[in-house]
Amino acid sequence: MSVKTVRTTLLATLLLACTGCGYLFGDKGMFRDKSEDYKKAPETPVLRVPEGKDSGALRETYPIPPVHDDLLLAGEFAVPRPAPLVAGAGEDIVRIQRLGDENWALIAVAPGQVWPQVRSFLAASGIQVARVDARAGIMETGWLTMEGQPMASRYRFRMDQGVQRGTSELHVLQMDQAGELNSWPAESDNAEQADEMLRAVAQFLANSADSAPVSMIAEQGISASGKISMQEAPEGYTYIRLALPYDRAWASLGRALEKSTFEITDRDRSGGNYYVSFLGPNAQEEAGWMDWLWDSDEDHPMAGQKFLVTMTTQDEPAVIIRLLPQDDSQSFDKRDEQDLLALIKGNIH
Repeated sequence: MSVKTVRTTLLATLLLACTGCGYLFGDKGMFRDKSEDYKKAPETPVLRVPEGKDSGALRETYPIPPVHDDLLLAGEFAVPRPAPLVAGAGEDIVRIQRLGDENWALIAVAPGQVWPQVRSFLAASGIQVARVDARAGIMETGWLTMEGQPMASRYRFRMDQGVQRGTSELHVLQMDQAGELNSWPAESDNAEQADEMLRAVAQFLANSADSAPVSMIAEQGISASGKISMQEAPEGYTYIRLALPYDRAWASLGRALEKSTFEITDRDRSGGNYYVSFLGPNAQEEAGWMDWLWDSDEDHPMAGQKFLVTMTTQDEPAVIIRLLPQDDSQSFDKRDEQDLLALIKGNIH
């Protein structure tokens, strides 16, 4: 083979290789970088359905919930203090809550994670599921006879969004196989059986919360934005809006005030008033998560001051919580109001 032939063959091979590289790895190649392709995706118009037809199934797959906590102060801007962490973040993932005759489990994960875990609990326990409605957060069992019980019963599990974002509530309703069987009672026929089932599923959730899968249908159906927010009134003051019935909101607010190092000196439930004194972070027995919040080893400037915490019904079931100084002469500006309200808000469950 001549030198000229060899050179021609090598040149042709090189050109073919370069062409192949372009075909495989070039801007339009089979193995090109596709990480930026989403920027070129066209925006399609919203699908329109005939008049009178339900369009609920066409909503966004990953809706962005509204945020109501971005409050802006009037006047000269100053860097705000860090928002307090939710107290109790290091506490148990599952806790049994009680108010009067009502019990429920408070779970520190989103509803979309609770739903598949409850199904797993029923499957592991050999309990037949008769009806599910993931969007409503409801799961009902078939009839089963519990050990030591004279008649069969069934259970309804209801999963709700918790007060705080990323938390859930699980309620259990029990019904005996007697009387009217076509509708569920307002309260459990056997409260002891309902409590026992609630404790069993709560323990299962506590043991498996770290590996919980997510149900997107339940996550979309059950609001994930929480039932509490800080808002600003047209008159300029800041308040907490809590979407709970009055009785439960009153009890939750009292516990939150104590966790937020407020000393309750008096209370007027009928008037919706708590009379409190702010002790400040240094009132805790040991150094805790609030110590760095005020960036000082000294007492907080609000420590020792007395406040009136008011709770009024807005739209049932929702209340408005305000914080007012008991003495009009004491120093209390808008930033102090928001800081203390944010502290209380983080401890309401």
